[in-house]
Amino acid sequence: MSAEDTSLGELLAATVPMVRTLNLQYLETTPERAVLSLPDQADYHNHVGGPHAGAMFTLAESASGAIVLAAFGDQLSRAVPLPVTAGIAFKKIARGAVTATATLGRPAADVVAELDAGTRPEFPVHVAITREDGAVTGEMDIVWTLRPNG
Repeated sequence: MSAEDTSLGELLAATVPMVRTLNLQYLETTPERAVLSLPDQADYHNHVGGPHAGAMFTLAESASGAIVLAAFGDQLSRAVPLPVTAGIAFKKIARGAVTATATLGRPAADVVAELDAGTRPEFPVHVAITREDGAVTGEMDIVWTLRPNG
C-alpha cells in the first residue's frame, strides 16, 4: 500500500461517517482501481449469517467513490463527482470478510475531455464483491457524473 493509498483512505474515513461505522478498510486506491474490504462483523450480519445487503451496497459504493476521487481528484476545483444511478446483483451467499474491487468503465481522459468541452460527463464504474475464497458474491454497476461547479 502506497502513501497515496493510505492518505486517500484516511481522508475518506475521516469525512464519510458510514466508512467509519462499517470499519471499511482501504487496501488500494489508484486511478486504475480501488479495493476496499468489509471485515466480518456480527453487528452487520443478515439472516443467513453473512454481511447485510446494505453493508455490501455501502462497501461497493464506497469503492466506486474511491476510484472516482483517485481518477478525478484533480478536477475537484471545477466539478463535483456525484453518483447518478446504481444497481447491485447478489450472485452468491457472502460469509466472512468481503472485498470490493472497483474499475472505471471509460478512460479518465475521455471523461475530462467532455468536461473540458463544457458538458456534464457520465461514466460507469463496475464493482465486483468477492469473499475470501475468491468467489464473486455480488456486482454493482454505478454511473457517476462530474457536475461542473457554478
